[in-house]
Amino acid sequence: MKAVRRWTIRAIVLGLMIVGGLRLYGYARGHPEDLPWTKLDLAQPIGAFTGAKLAALGEDGEGCLTLMRAAGVRFDSLPPRASGQCGWSHALRVRRFGALGISWRPDGLGTACPVAAGLALWEWHVIQPAALEHFGTQVAAIEHFGSYSCRRIYGQASAPWSEHARANAVDVGGFVLADGRRIRVLADWRGDGPEANFLREVRDGACDLFSTVLSPDYNAAHRDHLHLDQANRGAFGWRGCR
Repeated sequence: MKAVRRWTIRAIVLGLMIVGGLRLYGYARGHPEDLPWTKLDLAQPIGAFTGAKLAALGEDGEGCLTLMRAAGVRFDSLPPRASGQCGWSHALRVRRFGALGISWRPDGLGTACPVAAGLALWEWHVIQPAALEHFGTQVAAIEHFGSYSCRRIYGQASAPWSEHARANAVDVGGFVLADGRRIRVLADWRGDGPEANFLREVRDGACDLFSTVLSPDYNAAHRDHLHLDQANRGAFGWRGCR
């Protein structure tokens, strides 16, 4: 009787494993964006490993450019640039992320391809839905403080090199709505009004897409902008979101 009981338990456990495996397989087929080994597709929703996959594009510049073209992003490739520890190999200047035609101010923002890919998904899946929710209109333009800057972190001589030194970061200062209203990090971050709630929502959404996201909640140096970068720390590396 003991042997029968043991085999019965084993059969039940095996059956549960099979059922669980089939459910996991079905979920994986329907949600490849949540698996670390599937290829990134900018047409898919944001998943658990989308941010890590975007950062990993820094090791596959041509593949990143191919993904951008496949997603319908219109851009101009920038020639490689090297200056000591600074420069880039696969950078681009986006002309349009999609049909909405959102613009960047000042015009002509150039970034490393992984940053641009993250910005595309940020616009499509985070910024525009949040703007519609909080303001009933879309974002027409994003105001920025630039991307490339050949410097170390905080400009300190002994600090590690900044991701800005490779155009692998961008600082966002605010947003301009289609009706002309401006939402600025410096002026609108504090409080509980729609402007502050919008800024916090787009900050939180950026954390799923960028390796590092720093806001006024981090320190005074970021009181007027959101810092977004794609430092590649691996699929299971630490990610900064503050």
